[in-house]
Amino acid sequence: MPADPGAVAVAGGAGLALGREALQAEVRAFSESLRKAGVRVLATLFDNSPAWVVADLAAERAGVVHVPLPAFFTPDQVQHVLAAAGVDAVLVAPTLAGRWAPERTEPVGLLKKALSLVRLTAVPPRLPAGTSKITFTSGTTGTPKGVCLTSETMRGVVQGVVQALAPLGLRRHLSALPYPVLLENVAGMRAPLAAQGTCIALPLADVGLTGSSSFEPAVLQGAVEANGADSLILLPQMLAAWTGWLRASGQRAPASLRFVAVGGAAVAAPLLHAARACGIPVYEGYGLSEGASVQTLNLPGADRPGSAGRPLPHAQVRIAADGEVEVAGSLLAGYLGDPAPVPAWWPTGDLGRLDADGFLHVLGRKKNVLITGFGRNVSPEWVEAALREQAGIAEAVVYGDTQPALSAVLWPLPGVGHEQLGRCVTAANAQLPDYARVAHWVVARAPFSARSGLATANGRPRRPAILAAHPEVLVPGITHSAERA
Repeated sequence: MPADPGAVAVAGGAGLALGREALQAEVRAFSESLRKAGVRVLATLFDNSPAWVVADLAAERAGVVHVPLPAFFTPDQVQHVLAAAGVDAVLVAPTLAGRWAPERTEPVGLLKKALSLVRLTAVPPRLPAGTSKITFTSGTTGTPKGVCLTSETMRGVVQGVVQALAPLGLRRHLSALPYPVLLENVAGMRAPLAAQGTCIALPLADVGLTGSSSFEPAVLQGAVEANGADSLILLPQMLAAWTGWLRASGQRAPASLRFVAVGGAAVAAPLLHAARACGIPVYEGYGLSEGASVQTLNLPGADRPGSAGRPLPHAQVRIAADGEVEVAGSLLAGYLGDPAPVPAWWPTGDLGRLDADGFLHVLGRKKNVLITGFGRNVSPEWVEAALREQAGIAEAVVYGDTQPALSAVLWPLPGVGHEQLGRCVTAANAQLPDYARVAHWVVARAPFSARSGLATANGRPRRPAILAAHPEVLVPGITHSAERA
């Protein structure tokens, strides 16, 4: 289908809308500004907006390496990233520009958004050939690790997503995740633009992400309705909260929605069924930064709840002899500061299996396998999935390495008290063999999110951080007994 130059490519708050020609004109203009300024590596640190879209595309056009900075990174993490990536310019919200030397800061007006361009003294980094973007994730440690991606690799993923979703005829994607999250950047921003659709880039507060770690599903519901969005990408905890709110309020998801992808961590099949019963057309996928985001995805007509879907056109997936998932077809150029060559097949660190119909089932992290005090090997994700299948549990993280029994940190759904949590644990235990049952549990002090420091950007729990915040989970004398609750 030929592009309609007058159709809206990017829409923002306050009625801001750019057609395709207008978007390209803005990208060309800012690209030229970056060239004239001699910028080599540009970091961005500001909210979702059409200006973010322009900056991302302009950096690529100018041959400038783009380093998107998540807002939840600590100042120390930000400084680590800037130094490691050799960032020589930061495009930032004016309120944050004071972190750096004011005499090297100049105002930038980009699509009615006031920004500041801060120039830094930097040592040019040694990057893998063709690096266009460096995506950082805090992972399971406090020091972010840089994944170097080429434009060609990202385009391959975009084309694969567009091809897979083409039969759905999606036209209006609402970005509900921060653009520094690679999944939203690639599949939620670039893919809709490549498909000649509209990318709706609202401030995160306008889609329900506010404060340090809160998500307001009612706000997301309103944003979908007001913008006629037909697609979204969500993290599992957002899906659980929205589903719970819809059920509690007796409402249904907006009728405009036709496809909602969920990824970042495993999703229990009962949550998918509950979400669909509330009108959320949700489908689980799987991906990783080292593969430039999404690799597999369930789709209408090719859907198996409890799996992560089949490989998309750009991806290849196989299972190694030890059960590890390996991917090929859209791999990173290398890690920042690591000269090691990238293998043809990338070991993901996830354990999994491919069923007879080619659907990927992710069984847990290879490094997370626990060996109990009785010598039994247990994948905590297996037990966590059983816990999350219970109606009152939103999140669960299980421990038990060298321990006589397993224990868990639980984050309940709104309104769920200790008694109901206890019943949920008992019900989950009834599905598990004796060596994999949870004997003790505690209630988490905060939700598992990137802003609380208890999860990565894509929603994976940071197990060491959770344990450090809840050391009593391993002390039976002061925990809740699942058998007595």
